Amino acid sequence: MIEKLKYPIGKFQWIENPSQIQLEKALEVLASFPYELDEIISGLSEKNLLKQYRQGGWTIAQVVHHLADSHMHCYLRMKHAVLEDKPIIKDYTEAEWAKTKDGSSTEISFSLDLLKALHKRWVYFLNGLKNEEWKRSYYHPERVKYYPLNTTVLLYAWHCKHHLAHIQKALQ
Repeated sequence: MIEKLKYPIGKFQWIENPSQIQLEKALEVLASFPYELDEIISGLSEKNLLKQYRQGGWTIAQVVHHLADSHMHCYLRMKHAVLEDKPIIKDYTEAEWAKTKDGSSTEISFSLDLLKALHKRWVYFLNGLKNEEWKRSYYHPERVKYYPLNTTVLLYAWHCKHHLAHIQKALQ
């Protein structure tokens, strides 16, 4: 039961060589995500923003701020991967970031604005990649793993849906 609450749409399935159609669908998710998020959270009261999707989980407000933090990191990691040869990324402790003042505030408009601008720029950047650039990767030292951009874009499309499901669960 806890697993279903933690992963309401299931865990991400790693796809080593995604098809062009899979990449296009992932880019569509990234492009539309901030607006879907805005539609779900628009007009929520502070009480609703403090709801959790599971006991011990983040509040809706923390999820929104986490999305801004996480997606900024990913955009920059992807850009480094295109501009450098297999860069080693710096990880961050998501749970600690969620405890900061800007990561836990019920004032979410700035994170939503950031997500709208970031996703527009991120999708613009990704749409400009050449075929060989999609295969470039960054190295995640904590996970001891390379993340190719073509797989990572699928991961972040999943991440969008994953957290939308968390918010929807919290509002039920």
